[in-house]
Amino acid sequence: MKERAFARYAQIAMIGFAGVPAFVSAQAAGENAVIRVTEGRLSGNAHAVLASEPINRLASDPSVSLSRMGGRGLDPVVRGQSQERVDLLLDGIRVEGACPSRMDPPTSRLSSALAPALEVRTNNRTLRWGPVAGGQVIATTADPQFNGNATTGQVTIGGSGNGNGKLVNAAAAVGSEQAWLRLSGGYDEANDYEDGNDNKVRSANKNAEGRADAAWTAENGFFIKGMVSRQEESDVKYAGSGMDAPKTDTDLYRMEFGAPVADGEWSLLTWQADVDHIMDNFSLRPVGMMKMQTDSTTQTRGLRFTLDQSPNSSIDWAVGADLEVNDWDATLFNVTGPMPMAASLMWPGVERERVGMFAEGFRRIARDVKVGAGVRYDRVEMDATRAGEMASMGMTPAMLYQSAYGTTDVGSEDNNVSGFVSSEWRLPHNQALTLTVSRSVRSPSVTERYLARNAMGGSWIGNPDLDTEKHHKAELALSGSKNQWSWKPVVWVDQVDDFVRRYQETSADTRYENIDARLLGVEMMVGWTDGTWSSNSTLASVRGENRDNGQALAQIPPVQFVQTLGWQRMGHSIEAQWQLARRQDRIDPLSGLDAGESPGYGVFNLSGSHPLMEHLTFNWALDNLFDNTWAPHVSRANTDPFNPDAVRVNEPGRVLRAALTARW
Repeated sequence: MKERAFARYAQIAMIGFAGVPAFVSAQAAGENAVIRVTEGRLSGNAHAVLASEPINRLASDPSVSLSRMGGRGLDPVVRGQSQERVDLLLDGIRVEGACPSRMDPPTSRLSSALAPALEVRTNNRTLRWGPVAGGQVIATTADPQFNGNATTGQVTIGGSGNGNGKLVNAAAAVGSEQAWLRLSGGYDEANDYEDGNDNKVRSANKNAEGRADAAWTAENGFFIKGMVSRQEESDVKYAGSGMDAPKTDTDLYRMEFGAPVADGEWSLLTWQADVDHIMDNFSLRPVGMMKMQTDSTTQTRGLRFTLDQSPNSSIDWAVGADLEVNDWDATLFNVTGPMPMAASLMWPGVERERVGMFAEGFRRIARDVKVGAGVRYDRVEMDATRAGEMASMGMTPAMLYQSAYGTTDVGSEDNNVSGFVSSEWRLPHNQALTLTVSRSVRSPSVTERYLARNAMGGSWIGNPDLDTEKHHKAELALSGSKNQWSWKPVVWVDQVDDFVRRYQETSADTRYENIDARLLGVEMMVGWTDGTWSSNSTLASVRGENRDNGQALAQIPPVQFVQTLGWQRMGHSIEAQWQLARRQDRIDPLSGLDAGESPGYGVFNLSGSHPLMEHLTFNWALDNLFDNTWAPHVSRANTDPFNPDAVRVNEPGRVLRAALTARW
């Protein structure tokens, strides 16, 4: 598979580079595009972030829930869909995690030193990054803004009371908008925090990161942009797991070329992401009867070519092709004795090759009407190259798949066709009605198809025979504004054929199957501002149903409501936020994912930002002001010996966070 993959990789690269001379000589495109996607080259500055993980900023969006296992590695749930159904695109590149238990979800790769702007997509408004099954988190790192100066940068120093958190990060750039070099880095650490009942929660962690990126743009618009980064997580404790992560290292490399051509531009993006992860049950907790350790790695290589064109102010279209090659390997060792013994080949040398092509276009057919459509084809091949190797207990992964599902063929080939049709009508009184209908096809993940854990305490076995998920979505949204008010109600439905369901065959044995499912929901946003004061109310509700048996789907968040009240004047700002959630009693008790029913909660937060002088800003936050004990419904079941009675991993109790940021 690798030989075919890299042959196609080279072929796409040659096609892209062969056109460079012609593209470089082309004239710059006009600024009349109906839709423009920048893939990280241009973006507004992200807000200052006090927390070590930027994904925390999505907690204020009621359509997004964050699943907690420990102090790091918050896993987003978008409209009731999570894990492999939610992609992260970091400046256009896809990064995979290296932990079978998702201690390191892709969102943990987001930089705190260069906090990116975050956008959540729930349907196929564009297919250039692949189809949207559950959701896409688009993280965009802003280019440095020099404003006529030769240098620019920032330094942040901060800390938090609950858990004694400390953070320091910095970024400095030299150059101009046409050519620049930027260096950034940061370090943060925290001890175990306490929940609202003053119980300790295993959550201590350390994280260090460093990054260098640079860009050059010629007078004719041709540009080159590159990035290399290193992240080292260490001594990360997890209350929601029987293991901790003493080490996770991530190396990212990114290179992009592009130039104006005809009535638009072309771009060629290539990337590499390598993640090494170790988890065990003895480095950071008392040693039990057996010392177990899992060594796992994932490698991602990607290439994407895109051509955008806007021949006039009414038409915008794009075509492109991409290739992504992934390799996963994870082995569980028994290291109790002097010689480590392979207990399970959890990811038995899994390889995935994905080749895709897309075409999409948007046209304004009248002054107040815009329509769009797109189609995408993905060829996905997967194989477990070590499925025939013997682990302990005399079982190979291939034997486990056969005993669990009766399948003998571990290879898979998927031909996925996705697409969308959209329309937008401009209505009186600054209103717009948008309708999007889409089909998104997702191949099962490496864990869903190939996980092969077999131990005396139980088994967790993927299903190589799983069919692809087919999501058929419809979304209707009405956005508008009048005077000081704005609003946006949304209704949506997602009919899923061959939904991949995780279930427990026995209390100790986890399996996967295809079912038919339906998710539907409503969302509402109402905002008001007079320039000094502002108010924003948002509500989200989602219902997930297993259509095969009429029962609930797992990991569906309850009705959630967020109310914010803000004040700003002369650079100072203060915000009060009230997060509420209804109790959730619709669960899938056989999934192994829902930790039972959950009570409702209400949490009150305060935050502020204040300029102290021209280049110095003070930011603060007082989270969970009333020191409540609470946990999102989607968080992991608590296995923490500090807090054995908790159903889920509780959120921190009252937390005071503060930081000073100097910018120049």
